[in-house]
Amino acid sequence: MVHVQPRPGAGETVRSVAGRDAGERPRAKGLSGGSVGLLGSSVIGISTVAPVYCLTSTLGPTVGKAGVQMPAVFLAGFLPMLLVAFAYRELNKALPDCGTSFTWTVRAFGPRVGWMCGWGLVIATIIVLSNLAGVATSFFYLLLGRLTGSGSIAALDGDRLVHVVTCLVFIAAATAVSYRGMTATKGVQYALVGLQLAVLALFVAMAFTKARSGGLPGSLDFSWTWLNPFEVASFGAFTAGLSLSIFLFWGWDACLTVNEETQGSEKTPGRASLIVMAALIGSYLLTAVGAQMFAGVGDKGMGLGNPDTSSNVFAALAEPVMGKVLGVLLFVAVLASAAASLQTTFLPVARTVLAMSTYQALPPSFARIHPRFKSPGPATIAAGAATGVFYAGISFLSQNVLVDTIYALGLMICFYYSLTAFACAWFFRARLRRSVRDALFRGVFPVLGGLVLAAVFCKTLHDMWNPAYGSGSAVFGVGSVFFIGVGLLLLGVVLMELMRRRSPAFFRGEVLTRSTPVIED
Repeated sequence: MVHVQPRPGAGETVRSVAGRDAGERPRAKGLSGGSVGLLGSSVIGISTVAPVYCLTSTLGPTVGKAGVQMPAVFLAGFLPMLLVAFAYRELNKALPDCGTSFTWTVRAFGPRVGWMCGWGLVIATIIVLSNLAGVATSFFYLLLGRLTGSGSIAALDGDRLVHVVTCLVFIAAATAVSYRGMTATKGVQYALVGLQLAVLALFVAMAFTKARSGGLPGSLDFSWTWLNPFEVASFGAFTAGLSLSIFLFWGWDACLTVNEETQGSEKTPGRASLIVMAALIGSYLLTAVGAQMFAGVGDKGMGLGNPDTSSNVFAALAEPVMGKVLGVLLFVAVLASAAASLQTTFLPVARTVLAMSTYQALPPSFARIHPRFKSPGPATIAAGAATGVFYAGISFLSQNVLVDTIYALGLMICFYYSLTAFACAWFFRARLRRSVRDALFRGVFPVLGGLVLAAVFCKTLHDMWNPAYGSGSAVFGVGSVFFIGVGLLLLGVVLMELMRRRSPAFFRGEVLTRSTPVIED
């Protein structure tokens, strides 16, 4: 028998639950239970990360920071994410709640910390959604231009009004698919994820084959030193590359946010998260090594360090690696990757908002479930509307602000991931001496992962102060990325205080209680 011993507080009582680590089952929210299996959950996690899109936009900048040690930096970014994934798995076993980080940090640290953790996830997701819509739009017109041979069609992306209107159409379409529930989501994702992974595998195979044949300008022979992070030129270069690497893995936790809709909600989402992490690191390393062998790391021509192509490496390598006909598939894969991620990224934000509303941390209107689709309809529509307004407003305000908002994303990611990792160790602190497994997977590993991400958070905060970080814009001599990143977090504090006045019961700990599982003697 496992007993829960809550902290003293208003309305708290001692509960006991057989066979579980936590004292409360998640409050019923009306979602479609059992509609996602292990494969579907894994596909959702991979789709949200958007591996092909992440690679084309990250390979170049990472080489610019770490050179041939790019694969080593990818490994270094994978490690803290894996450790945090263990924390998510253990917390999900105890509390399979679609509020994930929000719910778990409330249970560990109380309502205010939990509310801010939920806010960090929500605002990070809205930023990513707007960026994904922009990328999908750019590749849409780029692909149309290549298929039709028309430079004027490809140039439409440069027309701000056309670009924003197209972005809003993509956002509306993704919102509509997510609104229709998990059945519609899975069908779309199987096709899009399968397509992008198949094309990526073909690209890697052809890059390896052509690189080994020799005679390519700038190509490199493989070396195991590429996997050694201690070979990176400087600590500053390593931390900068690490920040980019962490972004590569963001989004894997989406498979946890659909836990209440997953078959075997206590174990399946955690297993799916580890499958996603393994699939990502494998594909990232193979692609990094293959691209580096084929193109090298030079700053001219096809070199991955060329600043003119670093923001879209696959556009430069598609035809040289895959040929004119097959190269078009790589553009299709990037578009599919961005579109797939745009659609699945609505899942975590909508379900986090649903949970926050269910537990009275947000207005009750967001807790409604569509009677037919069993999806968080109002929360999904609100996320889509917020994304559209955010992207359109920022796009017409300033392109520099748009760029700096994307740079501020890393701050939000490290913020809520590290809090969730620490919440795992604190929540299970009474059980850490029970076994070596508990000590490692519920204590040591989550704390190590949280510390690394907290260190990256602090380093990023420090770097943001410099106007050279991001677009180069400054406010009173301080980098605008700093003002945007810190400002978005402070906006969360303001909204939290407004909700505290409207919903005092949640903030008094009467709705979702702080508690720690203990072992009966």
